[in-house]
Amino acid sequence: MTTGRLRVLLRRPEQPRAAFLELFSDLVFVLAFVRLSQHLLEHLSWTGAFQTLVLLFAMMHVWVSTARFTDLFDPQHPLVQLFTMPIIFGTLVMAAAAPEAFGRRGLAFIGAYLALRLGGLAIAIYFLRGHEVRPSAVRILFWVGVASPAWIAGALLTGWVRGALWLTAAGVEYAGIALGFPTPRLGRGGARRFEIVASPEHVAERFQQFFIVALGEPILVTGLTFGEGEFGADRSAAALVAFATTALLWRIYIHRAGALLADAITATTNLNRVAIATVYAHVIMAAGIVTIAVGDELVITHPLGHPNPAWIAVILAGPALFLAGRAIFEYAVFGRVSRSRVIGALALIALTPAMTLVPPLAVATTAALILAGVAVADAVRARRRPSEQPSPPG
Repeated sequence: MTTGRLRVLLRRPEQPRAAFLELFSDLVFVLAFVRLSQHLLEHLSWTGAFQTLVLLFAMMHVWVSTARFTDLFDPQHPLVQLFTMPIIFGTLVMAAAAPEAFGRRGLAFIGAYLALRLGGLAIAIYFLRGHEVRPSAVRILFWVGVASPAWIAGALLTGWVRGALWLTAAGVEYAGIALGFPTPRLGRGGARRFEIVASPEHVAERFQQFFIVALGEPILVTGLTFGEGEFGADRSAAALVAFATTALLWRIYIHRAGALLADAITATTNLNRVAIATVYAHVIMAAGIVTIAVGDELVITHPLGHPNPAWIAVILAGPALFLAGRAIFEYAVFGRVSRSRVIGALALIALTPAMTLVPPLAVATTAALILAGVAVADAVRARRRPSEQPSPPG
């Protein structure tokens, strides 16, 4: 373990609750999600969806690394607070640059990203001297370094080449997570390489808070879009459907798996597998929420408009992505996937051709009803098995 003065910087296991610093650092991700949805709305095409996904991959890397930093170090210590402020500001720069990241602000976006990733890891490695978590930080730094040339080259180039290089870089970093960050001389991490300094309750709470922050984006979009026009019956109905959809996302997320993540972390014999599935699940759910927010804006603005294939794809793809991510999350906690999530996602996909004949409000209502069906199925299952305990994959 780290000794001497550096020990006071480490978070203690008896600090289970998320600190105000962590909540403050999450605030900037509200802006990040809004800017990502803005980019997708302005580039409503397969290319725009691809670009938004790449940007989301980068933003999620930043959130995970920031959450990891405040898990390792005591967020109440003044020096840790001092080091966290540049991380928050760098995330703010990334969020501000996101809509133009594939245009004139590519260098700003990636410059901030690499400064956060490389700088944050370097600081952590320095202060973790003698700590058993230090080799994990070194492994991650190595993999970020491997991906860095593709990030930088992409920022210097334009068009599809930038997207291809950035996707490659993001893929390298996410592959590192799945492979255990194999590193020269250090090898790869073991089954429990995601060491937890704070309690499992704290880790679970951080993911829950991230999800709530993500839900703030469709709430914000719904309120702002609805407030910009007349409160007619059609727009009011669209706003109600948008809010109901967001409420259903919260209900489906928190029901059982979302509430029992801490117990799953405690019960698992393979923290690596649970951690990987949880991170990937939240990336996919975040992609779904960003897409849903774009759909909300389209539906409230054009509730009875002429059917548009791109709009219909967005309105239905968002809930489908969310259910796919939620299914992975359920597997991480219970080692199984409820049929209702699979059926719901497949129904959203299967209904897409038929939805080209109805206005956007009807499409959004159909998606909300499918989510409601999943929520009802969850409630029925809970009544039948009220005491079901986590059984994460071993």
